[in-house]
Amino acid sequence: MRSVTGWGRTAPTTARLIRPLSYEEAAEAVVACGAQGARGGIARGLGRAYGDAAQSAGGAVIDMTGLDRIHAVDADAGVVLCDAGVSLHRLMEVLLPLGWFVPVTPGTRYVTVGGAIGADIHGKNHHGSGSFSRHVRSLELLTADGVIRTVERGTPLFDATAGGMGLTGVILTASLRLQPVETSLMLVDTERATDLDDLMARLTAGDHRYRYSVAWIDLLARGAAMGRSVLTRGDHAPLDALPRRARRRPLAFRTVRLPAPPPFVPEGLLGRTTVGLFNEVWYRKAPVARTGELQKIPAFFHPLDGVPHWNRVYGRSGFVQYQFAVGHGNEEALRDIVELISRRRCPSFLAVLKRFGEGDPGWLSFPVPGWTLALDIPARLPGLGAFLDELDGRVAEAGGRVYLAKDSRLRPELLEAMYPRLADFRALRAELDPRSVFTSDLSRRLAL
Repeated sequence: MRSVTGWGRTAPTTARLIRPLSYEEAAEAVVACGAQGARGGIARGLGRAYGDAAQSAGGAVIDMTGLDRIHAVDADAGVVLCDAGVSLHRLMEVLLPLGWFVPVTPGTRYVTVGGAIGADIHGKNHHGSGSFSRHVRSLELLTADGVIRTVERGTPLFDATAGGMGLTGVILTASLRLQPVETSLMLVDTERATDLDDLMARLTAGDHRYRYSVAWIDLLARGAAMGRSVLTRGDHAPLDALPRRARRRPLAFRTVRLPAPPPFVPEGLLGRTTVGLFNEVWYRKAPVARTGELQKIPAFFHPLDGVPHWNRVYGRSGFVQYQFAVGHGNEEALRDIVELISRRRCPSFLAVLKRFGEGDPGWLSFPVPGWTLALDIPARLPGLGAFLDELDGRVAEAGGRVYLAKDSRLRPELLEAMYPRLADFRALRAELDPRSVFTSDLSRRLAL
């Protein structure tokens, strides 16, 4: 038995860890999870879900990173067939030299394809490209009865699996459509927004001109500066935008890894004073307006991946990553929540605001057309639980929802209001897995 926790390190539980190296071993692991007296189990990738979605107290955690083969790449059509344990980092290493990029990437490339589907991840391009599952052509799913099913888009099982947090079965393989690129660099525009209203106006007016868009937001700023932000938008750089020397190897993909923080970081390092200073410097050093800057893919998409185990900087208590979405027409609710966070003086240096486009059909998929705010909060902050409960209530009243892949504390009575297809998900799961072979700490807590 091993202690297992999410990336936020806030709710560790103990489980038996199983790491299959073949589909047969994966099937044996599922049989073991369903044996008499067993407490079920859940598949896990690289452990980047912030909350308790990939934990199963007293049960089994099936580590899928041993199934990491790329089976085929169609470089003409832009399609890849790979195991669920393949990371987005590995796909970039293989695909970029061929002129292709993953269709959607979150703030880290160290997530697996299976995890990306199970959480139906989104990125800076959701306003135009949707969630990860939109680009999945089909997948193979190992269900509780030991059967490997080919699951096609547009079927109820696909819609339950995309965003279903691993509760419909173990994803074994997936076929993905890719994004063509000419180079491995990004052409980036950066500008400062003076407050939240200015930011939302800029996002609304200009996002359609960019494939990728995200705003870092200062949630400690108050008064007239509340919601001041640094807005970064861009697209894949065309070949003719590169300097002559860079055109020799336009698709080279290089990453840099800095030293990791020590295993034990003093509590309180990221308090209001230090985060306030960081936010002030970060905002002031950003250009008022800059266009056409060339950035490498890791710097634009995954800056924190350059620091291994960066989650240690919050100390032993860990941190909560809270993310919610509200639809268009609920901008006043978003303002109220930002003001509430600002008044509470939550020390968050990783806070981002984005616009979501049309949602995808996944029954538990998170994005809805509108706005999403994500922020990190040290778990040791006094009164944090009650404060987040208040935020949950505000979000639910506005018809919004919280992101299950980052959650470890939502009250179950709010879930139905946030996810209207929840009853359909529960019904399909009861039919497909009547003994709850696939069980996680998240599913127990929320009665999924």
